[in-house]
Amino acid sequence: MAKTSPAAASAATIATKARRGDRAAANSDFTDLARLVKSAGLMRRRYGYYWTKLSLIPLAYIALVAAFIWIGDTWWQLFTAVVFAVLFTQTAFLGHDAAHRQIFRSGRWNDWISLILGDFFVGMSYGWWQHKHTRHHANPNQVGVDPDIDLPVIAVTPDRAAKARTPLVRWVMSHQGAFFFPILLLEGLSLHASSVRRVFQRAPVARRPVEIAFLGVRIVGYVALVFLVLSPGVAAAFLAVQLGVFGVYMGMSFAPNHKGMPLVPKSLKLDFLRRQVLMSRNIRGNRVLDFMMGGLNYQVEHHLFPSMPRPHLRRAAPLVAAYCRERGVAYTVTGLWQSYGIVLRYINRVGLGERDPFTCPLVEQRASLTR
Repeated sequence: MAKTSPAAASAATIATKARRGDRAAANSDFTDLARLVKSAGLMRRRYGYYWTKLSLIPLAYIALVAAFIWIGDTWWQLFTAVVFAVLFTQTAFLGHDAAHRQIFRSGRWNDWISLILGDFFVGMSYGWWQHKHTRHHANPNQVGVDPDIDLPVIAVTPDRAAKARTPLVRWVMSHQGAFFFPILLLEGLSLHASSVRRVFQRAPVARRPVEIAFLGVRIVGYVALVFLVLSPGVAAAFLAVQLGVFGVYMGMSFAPNHKGMPLVPKSLKLDFLRRQVLMSRNIRGNRVLDFMMGGLNYQVEHHLFPSMPRPHLRRAAPLVAAYCRERGVAYTVTGLWQSYGIVLRYINRVGLGERDPFTCPLVEQRASLTR
């Protein structure tokens, strides 16, 4: 008997549920789960947790900048660059929490925390990120809708791989499994460039002047500080290491969450519970992993309840998993390194021209009916 992949099994449940035609019952599934989660106190605000983090962030920046200046012009600063990259990523995770309304009840307070942390401390536009991330949350792994599967270099969908126009791009995509992690070294630079481009484009950006000011102070001030303290060669190496580690850290935190899970066409209608659970993957681990991944290892719970405070995700996971098992909804959990293996095998097979190895059975069923 052929072994069924977790993603294919997840996709199979989509077809099963759709064939039942039980849309009303499916919609009530999330309502019942939400009631269960709320009654367990898992949507309660964690002000002490977040105020502690918000207080420690500026202190950590002050201490690290002071250490950077004190250490002075030496190649040992490359280790400091790694610490900066980790601090920037952890700050981005906290900004992510605020953007999802996890910290305060007030949307205005959350917005300003996201602006300060994202633009001023990290150098990433909150407006750009919010526009992109909101679409992803609404339609994870939905072809033509989810921006996170429409990447400029890496092909996540077979159609994207088929559209490679130049021999060089086709060659890169055919070997993209090997290039995936090296490409992440450029992700940090790409995030800053996309942020700056967004705030200067005509597309709507709330609080544009504030974002421009914060990004300008952060990016220009940071680069100026580096070149004032370090000689040009050391400064260039410092920035390369910091941006590279930042990009890899961010990419390795986000990549396992959806890559290699079922892809669905734009026209497919799913109830909220299945749309979020079947397209997401949790990463098994401990509290150290929870900290290192900013809670993103609980991707299923985060997608179901985006405003749930990060500390509650760990408690919510077994409750959600049991609920999904009772209703026959595949709930995917893997180890961290196993998830990276799944991602690399998946994008390699797509890059080599294979059709999506985790195609949704419902899509194939519908296609056969129209032949």
